[in-house]
Amino acid sequence: MSTWSLSQPIDDCSTLTTRCASIILNHVVHHHRDRNIDHVIAAISDPTRRAIIERLAHGPGRISDVAQRFSMSLTGFCKHVKVLERAKLVRRIRHGRENTLELSPGPLRDVARWILKYEQFWNMRLDRLEEFFTTHKEKSR
Repeated sequence: MSTWSLSQPIDDCSTLTTRCASIILNHVVHHHRDRNIDHVIAAISDPTRRAIIERLAHGPGRISDVAQRFSMSLTGFCKHVKVLERAKLVRRIRHGRENTLELSPGPLRDVARWILKYEQFWNMRLDRLEEFFTTHKEKSR
């Protein structure tokens, strides 16, 4: 890969084009993934939607059967389902006039990986801080 600076004219734009395309693509990929995580976190922030997820973790269910468990109108229940669908946590499967809901756990795994990454980061930082204080405590004796 050739290097270039602002003081030198660029004879070959392919390097620049490839480099810019790579940066843009990476930005789009990260932004898309973060937006999905945002949707998932927003979806699971509501106790009713978490209860729907817990119910569907036991297996698929018809919308009307799953909705019976909740003290709300079917319209209100369906609004919660739409939020879960937008977060890709729930899939709606149509069988003629019946709709079945099915859990899609993949987005929850993405959030779990994101949380784990930051948990590992903070654990490492806290371990270093503990090591720092232990070392300085021993030196001050």
